[in-house]
Amino acid sequence: MKSHTKRHKKGGNPKYRLKPDEADILYQYRRARDECEKEDIDPKTLHSGWIKSENASLYFQQPKAQEEDFKKMSEELIKEVSQHSPQYKKIPRDQKLDGHLFFCCPSDLHIGKLCKSFVSGEEYDSQMAVLRALSGVNGCIDKAKGFPIDKVVFLLSGDLLHVDNLSNTTTKGTPQDTDGLFSDNFLIAKRLMVDIIETLVQLADVHIMFTPGNHDHVSGWLMAQVLQAHFRKNKNISWDISMQMRKYYKYHNNLISSTHGDAVKWALLPMLMADESKDWSDTKYRYMFTQHIHHKVTAKNDFVGVTMESLRSPSEADAWHHKSGYSSSNNKAIESFLFSKENGQVARITHLF
Repeated sequence: MKSHTKRHKKGGNPKYRLKPDEADILYQYRRARDECEKEDIDPKTLHSGWIKSENASLYFQQPKAQEEDFKKMSEELIKEVSQHSPQYKKIPRDQKLDGHLFFCCPSDLHIGKLCKSFVSGEEYDSQMAVLRALSGVNGCIDKAKGFPIDKVVFLLSGDLLHVDNLSNTTTKGTPQDTDGLFSDNFLIAKRLMVDIIETLVQLADVHIMFTPGNHDHVSGWLMAQVLQAHFRKNKNISWDISMQMRKYYKYHNNLISSTHGDAVKWALLPMLMADESKDWSDTKYRYMFTQHIHHKVTAKNDFVGVTMESLRSPSEADAWHHKSGYSSSNNKAIESFLFSKENGQVARITHLF
């Protein structure tokens, strides 16, 4: 082992020599402290910041800030759920002989995602995600007028949130550009989903179908649990919010299914559907909807017994997707579908942005 004793002079700690670039980093950190003191701000309360130079741009966040962020999220979440689990009167429904199922699919909202026009040519943040979700769902409802609806299936899509933790990474640890704190975005997403579900339940009884995503595998599931707790007194809502990757719902002669689609090959999905769903043999029209890729893809030919397609997203391309060419000016949308009891899918609705 290398000895450091030669660097001792009169006792005390050894004096390590820093290279010029290493010393510059220390001076940059001292600059952050100096700026705080200049503005009469306690440096110990500094949450995070940017250190920029001609050669680099460094974002830093204090570990304590992450702990406080988590504490804030937990306290506010527990407070909201415990204080506001409202009473919902059961809504009586008239039987519709010519009823239809309304499948509402606000897919891949990525609340907390940050896109800047000077990087990708487009703007997207948490506020825009909320506005697009609300206008998209309401737009689809308006376009569905004229169809008697006796059931709603709401897709609680994976990647509702852009990151999965306080470190602003996806579930697997990929860093992301984010708009605001994870705790704030979680609560924003929760309030948005409550508003949408309360709107949909006015049309007909609602079934919630949750599909785990790759950006928010854990926090998305937590969101589903929080929403179920919020609506626990509502008798007009049913839930399928397990961590199972593929979900199925039978509506008379239709089998409607969804999966995020990030970790399974399309060619396997029809056989998996036939193997996993007990309703396969009792239905004639079967549909599988995937998410994840944000744009429309359909099978060149229908698989035997199954129609498959991916769902569009209202989310803009961030810097990485823009650089990779995964962006378009005409495919951002929220989609919904209408299914007849006996004749399968009879209408598709696209609300474009």
